[in-house]
Amino acid sequence: MADFELNTFDFASIEELDPSIADGYRVIYDREVPFELRLYEQNAPQQVGTLEAVKAKVLVLGDEHNLQSIRVELSSEADLFFHYMHVIDEAGFLAIQEQQKLMVEFADYPNVLIRMLNNCIKEPHSHLAVFVMKQDVDARLDFIQNMEYKFVELMSCHFIRSPEEIVQHQITYRYNAMKTRLSLMQGRLEDVNNLVKLKNPSLLLQLQKAPTGQMSGFNR
Repeated sequence: MADFELNTFDFASIEELDPSIADGYRVIYDREVPFELRLYEQNAPQQVGTLEAVKAKVLVLGDEHNLQSIRVELSSEADLFFHYMHVIDEAGFLAIQEQQKLMVEFADYPNVLIRMLNNCIKEPHSHLAVFVMKQDVDARLDFIQNMEYKFVELMSCHFIRSPEEIVQHQITYRYNAMKTRLSLMQGRLEDVNNLVKLKNPSLLLQLQKAPTGQMSGFNR
């Protein structure tokens, strides 16, 4: 047996540094979702936007029996400075509930958001997430269902562009998290190299010489 231990990945410790949870919120959903991004211009005809993968993160403050606040954060790997938030408490939800005639309660709102986001992933041709950005800090996320003969707007959420300070904290965290993950992966690769070198040096030479994607001959 080798006299060293393989590097273990401790990604959980990286996620604990996420500035999104620094104020007591906890993440209940974190996935990339296909969004249609549109730029709203007053008195200009509405045009089809660009389809991009947007990272949607749903966070809650409190528990299921005492839900205090919900926050949805949107970010993008394609644009590090793209960061929007939708924050709502029960009082704010009641206003939306009445305005949009929603048939759900505040406690169910996170699950409704998650279900709609997942529908956009699983059925992108019939469930659409359209994100409309204005020239100022305001934006709107519309969940739309394609019913073949017409488009039905299921729900709409108001977003604001995150302040510069929050954007900088998010970029710093993502940069450091990626740097740490890369370091962990490099450490893991070094461990594997050492183990193979100890057990089968000739195999290591073949692995190092073979181009990436041409290792099928070793998978037996």
